[in-house]
Parts: sequence; structure tokens; C-alpha cells
Amino acid sequence: MNIVLFGAPGAGKGTQAKELIQKYEIPQISTGDILRAAIANKTPLGLEAKKLMDEGKLVSDDIVNGLVEARLQEEDCKKGFILDGFPRTVAQAEELDKILAKSDREIEKVIALDVSDEEIIERITGRRVSKKTGKIYHIKYNPPVDENPEDLEQRADDNEETVKKRLAVYNEQTAPVLDFYKKQNKVYSVDGAKKLEEITKDIIDILEK
Repeated sequence: MNIVLFGAPGAGKGTQAKELIQKYEIPQISTGDILRAAIANKTPLGLEAKKLMDEGKLVSDDIVNGLVEARLQEEDCKKGFILDGFPRTVAQAEELDKILAKSDREIEKVIALDVSDEEIIERITGRRVSKKTGKIYHIKYNPPVDENPEDLEQRADDNEETVKKRLAVYNEQTAPVLDFYKKQNKVYSVDGAKKLEEITKDIIDILEK
């Protein structure tokens, strides 16, 4: 079961990935996690990535693709994997197909969590973090009961202007990637504005067709 989870920042990819990991016992692969691990382990690609990041530059596709390829060869990916946040560009999607073809694998299904920009903005700008406990709340969906409102703060990048910029970049980069997979008849859209358990059920229904 080799799947890609697509969705804008705040669409609920991480939450759904946790449910799928438990059910299918396959790993969630996030490029951010792989990058951090490679830097911490001082691998050749990790050191190269750190140098670029320290210079304020973007990590190149070559490095990201190399890290993903190495991760997909690990034992826990033999039964399948959930890709989250990758591929971000058509070039990455094309390279991913080549990487998987080396071991007679392919992406089987692409799950796109559809959530309107308005809903995303409301979700992210409403997030609050407790300065004391580090717990994350939402002023509308998950308000704190035992916390002092004065102990809650909004993360610097959870403001509306930043969220809108992130959404613009996501929509610009991701639409072509979804088109790439639509041509392969692999994209399945799920209403990401439903209740959490309903979304999970919809995804499982798609995966088990």
C-alpha cells in the first residue's frame, strides 16, 4: 500500500496519517522528518542539506529525492508507506516514479484532502499554545478548560497573512502535481471538512476498494 496524502497546511494530513499508521502498520514519511534525521545523523546528504539551510537556501530536489529514496529502501517500508508533503513538484513526482520503479513499486493511490482556504485560515489562526504545558488548543474547536487564557499564545506564523502566503505557494505548486497523478487515474478526493472519524472512514473505503 504505497500512498500519497495531499492537503494544504492545516488540512489534517498528520491526523489522518496517524490513523492509517495504526490500522495498516506502515510508516508515515515526511520530508521534514527525514531531513531532520539526516542532519542529526550527519549523513553526507544531511551535511549537504544543513550547509544550504545555514546559508538560507532551499534544499535542492536532488538532495530531497536522495533522502526519500534512502528512506523508502528501509525495512519498515516493505509493506507500504504514506508519503506526506512529498512530492511537492512535478519534477519530484517524476523522480519518485523512477525511484519506485527500481524495486517494481509504484504509487497506488493519492488521497487529496479537500478543505477550503477559508476553513484552513480559520483552523490555523484559531490555534493557541499553552506557554505552561505546551498543549495545543483551538479557540473554536478545542477551547481549553483548565488553562488560564493569559497562558495561551498564538505562534508567530499562525497569523492570517502568513497562512494566506503559505496557501498561495501550496496551491501554485500542488495543482500541477495533482494533475500529474490525475493523468495516471490515481487521485481520490476526500471532503476534509467532515468530522475526523468520517474522513478516516472515507479514506479507508478508498484504500480497500
